[in-house]
Amino acid sequence: MDIAVAKILEMKGSDVEVTTADASVVAAVEQMNRRNIGALLVMDGERSLGIFTERDVLTRVIGKGRDPGRTPVGEVMTRSVISIGPETTVKEAMSVITEKRCRHLPVMAGGRLLGMISAGDLTRWTVRDQQRTIEELVDYVQRS
Repeated sequence: MDIAVAKILEMKGSDVEVTTADASVVAAVEQMNRRNIGALLVMDGERSLGIFTERDVLTRVIGKGRDPGRTPVGEVMTRSVISIGPETTVKEAMSVITEKRCRHLPVMAGGRLLGMISAGDLTRWTVRDQQRTIEELVDYVQRS
């Protein structure tokens, strides 16, 4: 759990699905569905404008009775993006996700996007780490 999230990005890859503020909600949701993901970073070139998530669709589009075909992502995205650095530990990232109630964390360094970590990525890493510890303990006990 003291492993930096940079290690997860090494294994997962650094590809991040993005969209633009003027894309329609329908187009963004179709992109999310094709990739089986729950969020898109909203970019203007190299600059992050926000994040568009499943929760945004439910609360700001469907919940408000907006037409998803005519609503631009920029009107309903989450503007305050919480990000972490690559040196952030898995434990620290899990704390951020829990405290801030978000499920996706862009990983940034020097204003540059390195990748995105999800709650699922952190959970998989934690389970894998715990499984490794269990196997080591079982091996130790069996050798004793």
